[in-house]
Amino acid sequence: MSRIGVPKGFDLQKSVIYVGFFTIFLFFSFTLHDDGFLTTRNLTNIVLQTAPATIMAIGLVFVISAGEFDLSFGSAVAVSALAAAVVLQDYPMLVGVLAGIGAGTLIGALNGVLVAYLRLPSFLVTLATLGLFAGIARSMTNLRSIPVINDSFTGIFGSGKLASVPSLVIWTILAVAVGHFLYWHTRFGAHVLATGDNPRAAQVAGIRIERVRFLVLTLCGATAGLAGILYAGRLQAAKYTLGESDLMTVIAAVIVGGTALKGGKGSIIGALFGSLLMGMLNNGLILMGLSVSDQMIVRGLIILIAVAVSLRDTSH
Repeated sequence: MSRIGVPKGFDLQKSVIYVGFFTIFLFFSFTLHDDGFLTTRNLTNIVLQTAPATIMAIGLVFVISAGEFDLSFGSAVAVSALAAAVVLQDYPMLVGVLAGIGAGTLIGALNGVLVAYLRLPSFLVTLATLGLFAGIARSMTNLRSIPVINDSFTGIFGSGKLASVPSLVIWTILAVAVGHFLYWHTRFGAHVLATGDNPRAAQVAGIRIERVRFLVLTLCGATAGLAGILYAGRLQAAKYTLGESDLMTVIAAVIVGGTALKGGKGSIIGALFGSLLMGMLNNGLILMGLSVSDQMIVRGLIILIAVAVSLRDTSH
């Protein structure tokens, strides 16, 4: 029986992100109409600014859906961007790209080994590697920013365009498309959901849950590596602070986007809208002239309400 006031078959957790997204979009559209919110340039900037967070969110959807957690992706972003920037000073673009994505992938693989095969809690493992690799990022360059002067790199992964479409938008679309396909149309995606929903039943069914846990954490590291590449390309520089401020944003985007904290349920498209929602909030609150502290309060309240509504729906 459906709950009073809720149509039968209506999934509040799946729908809350879309309802919230368009509600806030309409609110900013009316209140900031004269401040340039609806201009093509401003809306494009929101998408560009959220591209790295969207790609990180895709990796985190797989991790949480498998019943695990990852707090270290912010540090992986910084290490990956710095690795790419350092390598690009002496080697061709392809080598720099492989260095950046490889660094993130190795960090994810380390988390995967510790969690899947040594059976350590993912929350504590990634909390530890968060600090470990944040320290490594700082020591890599003695707190200095590393410029990226490779025009091909900054064009493909930053400010370039293809048929008038910004490269960051293209990377976002590709990442979402690949992530959505893996999540819903492959055996790997089915195993991720089964592992997160009921690990014991998944193991009885022949799913190698240790392998699934290792792969999702490795994948999360790889997406953090790509995000680091995009940051370095867009900013034309790499710094140890990259990714630091993305932790809350990405986690909120994933949970608000319909991924259950208990595992076994998630949405790549929902994570995309969650990331865009967070970017739109930042943009709109700045245009409203709110102070940084007021922005944090409003953003925190909106996240709290959205998460509470999405989690409340899973308890019924």
